[in-house]
Amino acid sequence: MSLERGYVQASRTETGRLLATLAATRSGTIAECGTGCGVGAAWLRTGAPKETRVITAELDPELAHGVMDMFAADDIDVMHADWTSLGEHAPFSLIFLDAQSAKGWPHEEIIDLVEAGGMIVLDDFTPCATWPPLDRGRVDTLRQEWLADERFTSVDVMVAEDTSVIIAVKR
Repeated sequence: MSLERGYVQASRTETGRLLATLAATRSGTIAECGTGCGVGAAWLRTGAPKETRVITAELDPELAHGVMDMFAADDIDVMHADWTSLGEHAPFSLIFLDAQSAKGWPHEEIIDLVEAGGMIVLDDFTPCATWPPLDRGRVDTLRQEWLADERFTSVDVMVAEDTSVIIAVKR
């Protein structure tokens, strides 16, 4: 489905393996903001314990309904909705902010969706060894905010030479 929609690589395999590993430690409900072609949700479901609910939201009707059909026999709840609709299913033990709009959403509203000890995962960062973190010569304020927020224990994990993922665990 992803190749048909023009996605050469949706969630990278390296990121997917990390998502599955993190999901394996979670119970309750985990969520993905931005289903796309369903790759991230599939990785989450692969790792999550059977009793852990996996829910994902996609605004694009073709994508959402295509993924609904694709996951009809799997234990993944796909919503055709803006990712902010996921709030009615919170709190989450893990939330994967895959949609660009979710990554730029007000910090406070995202934090409120996660339970104590819960994880927020953001992907598609350019690896950087400096502080403050840089992206294309400018301070990467999004990454800086998540890594410096004292309400979290956070880490920027390089999953491939050209991409990193932030994992923030709520204290």
